[in-house]
Amino acid sequence: MATRSRSAAKSRAKPAATRTAVKTEKAKAPARKAAAPEPIARRSPGKVRLTMMTGEYEIVRALKDGTVKPKGIDLVMGGFPGTEHIHGQVERGQGCDINEFNGGAYVIARQQGRDFTSLPVFLHRRFRHGFIYVNKRKALMPTDLIGKRIGSGSMGAAANYWMRAYLEDAGVPMSSVTWVIDREDGASKAARADVKIERVPKGKSTEQMLLEGEIEGMISPSINRMIDENDPRVGRLWPHYKDVETDYYRRSGFFPIMHVTTIPMEIVAKYPWVVESLTLAFEEAKQLAFQRLINPRIVPLAFYRSAWEEERALLGPDPWEYGMSERNQKNYGSLVRYVHQQLLTGPTQSLHDLFPKEAFEIKLPLPAFHKTIYGF
Repeated sequence: MATRSRSAAKSRAKPAATRTAVKTEKAKAPARKAAAPEPIARRSPGKVRLTMMTGEYEIVRALKDGTVKPKGIDLVMGGFPGTEHIHGQVERGQGCDINEFNGGAYVIARQQGRDFTSLPVFLHRRFRHGFIYVNKRKALMPTDLIGKRIGSGSMGAAANYWMRAYLEDAGVPMSSVTWVIDREDGASKAARADVKIERVPKGKSTEQMLLEGEIEGMISPSINRMIDENDPRVGRLWPHYKDVETDYYRRSGFFPIMHVTTIPMEIVAKYPWVVESLTLAFEEAKQLAFQRLINPRIVPLAFYRSAWEEERALLGPDPWEYGMSERNQKNYGSLVRYVHQQLLTGPTQSLHDLFPKEAFEIKLPLPAFHKTIYGF
C-alpha cells in the first residue's frame, strides 16, 4: 500500500542571496499630494537595482561578469547555492529578485498564489530519454515497468514531468506506477490523492534500491555514479537514447525546456520595461557565449566541431531560443500541461497566466548583437 508523508521539517539552510527592494540611483522626488495616483514608471528615471541568481552557464557568463549590462538596471549577482538547492531556495521565497527556477515547480507555485511572474528566458533545456534507468534483471523494455515501482529523488524535478510523459507515450500509464522518492517537495505535497507515492525506507536511497533490485526503474535529472561508472546491474531504458531523442525532436520540434526565470510581479508592475531590458541582456550574453564557443580550440574534445555542426543541422542556429515564439509556447506549454495532468487538480493554467503581457510584446526574432568571428 503506497504511503505519503505530508509533514516536512523546517529548513535550517540560510539563503545564499536575498531579494532587494526596488531602488533607483535618483534622489526621491518631493511628496505628491495624497489625491494624485502614483504613475507607472514606463522608463527608468535612474537605474533600478535588482539582484540575480542563476546557474553557472556559459550563456549567462557575460551578464554575470558585467560585460553585458541590461539597459536601465543595476544588476547585482547573488551567490549560487548549487543545482540541488537553488530551486528549494526560490520555492521558499529566499532567492533574489531574478531567479532561475524549476519550470514545473513554477506552475505549482503560481497555482498556489505566489507573487512572481517569469521572463521569456529559458536557461536550461535538455533531452531526457537518456535519464530513465532500469535494473537489467527487472526491466528491459518500457512495458516491463507497468505496475512496478520507479524511483526518483523527488516528484517535482522539471525533468521528471517530461520523463513520466515519455513513459506514458511508451505504454506505461503513470497511474499504474508507484513512485518511490528520496524526499518530499512542493510537487509531492501538492499531488492528488490518487497518485501513488512512497518514501524510501529509512537508511536507504532510490539509487541503492535500484542497484539491489528493490525497485525496477528510476528517473533522474542528473547522471548518476552508477551510470557514469557503468555498473553492470543497471542501464538506460533506451540504450541508444540519442537516436530516440533525435527522432523525438523531429516528431515534436521540442528541445525540452526545464527552467524559467522569475521576477516579482511588483517590479514588473512598477517598471514594465524591465521585461524587455532583461530579455535582451540575456540574449546578448548568450550570443557572446556562442561567439566564443564556436571556436573548437577552446574545448578539449576531439570531435567538438563536428558535434557542433551536427547539432545546428538538427536544432537550427539557436537551440536556446528566448522569447514567446510559437515554438517556445508549444514547448513550455507541454510542460505546464504535464504538471497538471500528472499531479494537480483544477484547470490548466494558460501561458498568459504565467508570463506578463510584456513578454508577448517583445519583437521577434530578437536582435543580433554579435556576429561570428572566423579564423579558428
